[in-house]
Amino acid sequence: MTEPTRDERVELALDLLVHLEADELSLAEVVDRIETVTTDPTLTRDILDAAELRGIIERDGGRIRHNRGGTFVRFESQVVQREGDFDCRRCGASISTGHFVRFESGELGPFGSSCVRKVLGRE
Repeated sequence: MTEPTRDERVELALDLLVHLEADELSLAEVVDRIETVTTDPTLTRDILDAAELRGIIERDGGRIRHNRGGTFVRFESQVVQREGDFDCRRCGASISTGHFVRFESGELGPFGSSCVRKVLGRE
């Protein structure tokens, strides 16, 4: 499996931001989600700038308002489970069942069952 390009990581992170279920998050919470795609601080800044330019988010100091327009992840069709030996992309825990989120731009994961819900804003 090849490492995604910079542009692919930006699009994947933007897809994730579009599908967040929370209307408002702190900047730290948004960065926590973006870090499932990249930990590069420059790329994280570029993703936030692109999200703002595309109207996905609005920044208000340390708060981020999400302009999702009714978009959310359908767990039944967009989240797939695979058995194997994985490390959760959010918390780093070893997991035997990986949850992968399918977006138009690609697939994000693996996550544990609680982390996938946290990443998507369901918890």
